[in-house]
Amino acid sequence: MMDNLRSASNHVALKIILGIIIISFVLTGVSNYLIGGTHDYAAKVNGETISRAQFENAFNNERARQQQQLGDQYAQLAANEQFLQQLRQQALSQLIDQTLLQQYVHKLNLTVTDEQIKQAIFAVPQFQTNGHFDNALYNSVLNSVGYKPAQYAASLRNSLPNQQLAQAIGNTDFLLKGEADQLVNLVSQQRQIRQAVIDVNALAAKQQVNADEINSYYQAHQADFKIPEQFKVSYIKLDAKAMEKTPSEQDIQAWYDNHKTDYSQQARQRYSVIQVKTEQQANDVLKQLHDGANFADLARQYSQDPVSAKQGGDLGWMEMDAVPEELTSAKLSTKGEISGVIKSSVGDLIVRLDDVQPEQLQPLSAVHQAVADKVRQDAAITQFYALQQKVNDAASNDNDSLAGAEQVAGTKAVETSWFTQQSVPSELNFDAVKDVIFNGSLLGAQGTPGSNSSIITVDGNRAFVVRITAHQPVSVKPQSEVTGQITDAIKHDKALAVAKAEAESIVAELGQGKQTRLTQAGIQFGASQTLQRNQQSAVTETVFNLTPPQGNTPSYGFTQDNAGNVVIIALDKVTTGDMPAEQRAQMVEGITQNNAQLTFMALLEQLRQEAKIKYGDALQLQ
Repeated sequence: MMDNLRSASNHVALKIILGIIIISFVLTGVSNYLIGGTHDYAAKVNGETISRAQFENAFNNERARQQQQLGDQYAQLAANEQFLQQLRQQALSQLIDQTLLQQYVHKLNLTVTDEQIKQAIFAVPQFQTNGHFDNALYNSVLNSVGYKPAQYAASLRNSLPNQQLAQAIGNTDFLLKGEADQLVNLVSQQRQIRQAVIDVNALAAKQQVNADEINSYYQAHQADFKIPEQFKVSYIKLDAKAMEKTPSEQDIQAWYDNHKTDYSQQARQRYSVIQVKTEQQANDVLKQLHDGANFADLARQYSQDPVSAKQGGDLGWMEMDAVPEELTSAKLSTKGEISGVIKSSVGDLIVRLDDVQPEQLQPLSAVHQAVADKVRQDAAITQFYALQQKVNDAASNDNDSLAGAEQVAGTKAVETSWFTQQSVPSELNFDAVKDVIFNGSLLGAQGTPGSNSSIITVDGNRAFVVRITAHQPVSVKPQSEVTGQITDAIKHDKALAVAKAEAESIVAELGQGKQTRLTQAGIQFGASQTLQRNQQSAVTETVFNLTPPQGNTPSYGFTQDNAGNVVIIALDKVTTGDMPAEQRAQMVEGITQNNAQLTFMALLEQLRQEAKIKYGDALQLQ
């Protein structure tokens, strides 16, 4: 009977829990519910078959996940057979991994009790209302996706041992206090430095460049001087929102009269139930109820349904057309009325009618604005779609210009200035519109203006017809236009090479305790400053790679700073920093979790290497 309970679905929760249920059933191998009658299979893992039906479900769910994640990009990728084949391989790989884990869990004799399954169900947020388990919501969600509580419990019975395994592996990784101390010291270390800067721009001003160098640089770097493909477009835009008009009171009343069910709540009933195994036990419970016993207390004590029993038998509110036949057959009509013993496929039931809510219709005055909005929007959408078809026909019939489409649309086309694929005007910045503009279908011979597009609908309430009015293919700027840019680049490259060579010589001399070259270069070290390892700076990596100084003798090195100058670094002192206890704990936890994940992946790889995996025909049949 519990399998038949239904109530109104919470759509947000439904979307979330649908993913949970599907993943559980596909990946936990509940083959009794998924395997069809076909003999072909996707794979055999140590003799255990992964059926074609399981593989199809896994593939479809992976495809749905990718579509939700990628959005509009998915349609383009899905047209590529290689992409779909990759999804198939990914889905099958997940099924194989799950099967290997189940086999390993079985080998370790990891099991879960009924109580653990019950607590796992109670803990799912999507089955809760205001932080408490809601039996009606639980049944509603499962029924809405076509599953029964027994099936969901079976999936948990298979998946919870895997969670136990993952948790066990996670608990095996830890950091000793000494290791944590060393890591904290390393992460929180501070380094005291001084910097001497070689100005690359000043050196660049002194460099000489000849014509041959400019020509060679131009030939070698033509990709840097490309002018991207450019377009000018004329377009007509249709907007349903702009077509909205204030509806008359007669239209509002007519809509309300024809859609009253949209503004009413169906009659609802609330029941409690006690489910027992035998008729004798049901009669004993019924007698106790007639003698004044508390229904909720008896439900907690005797009911075999683990979900409703915890709630004192409460099944929650159900709309009339969702009340199971077992309950309606009792013909209870008065609040508090208790049925006799009812036979069902899961045992004997005793039902109490807890409450009744009649159908409630909101008056037009209470929903007037919402109805007016609906009438206005529907009228605009109807006009919008009708106009779309007319404009589309006009653009197709007069393919040499947008004049005919302009006349039908009642508006003039708008012409853009030049733009590239990277600088599309915001008004046209929709994937569907950009695809039509840039896929070449609207261009004529040699890139000349060609034809009008068909109507392009975006966001459901806007539409465009576009026409390319001018086009410039990809080109390279002439050398004369970029000579100055090339000259500056060559001078900078030469100056950077000179600066690095000079820095290398200065660092080598400083290491010998001399400063002659430093003085000759006309530079000197600035004030001392302290760097931490987590500081984002161009010099940080070099500073923390330097050998710690010996006594009072600094270590030296060089690198480039954020401005592109070459910087000589003197490392004077290394000190151990400190880390707050909370931050330390978070760091240690993050490292142990990462190590545990690596261990888990290593286990999975070992299971794969030791397994006998045979692939079937189902993968190629998709």
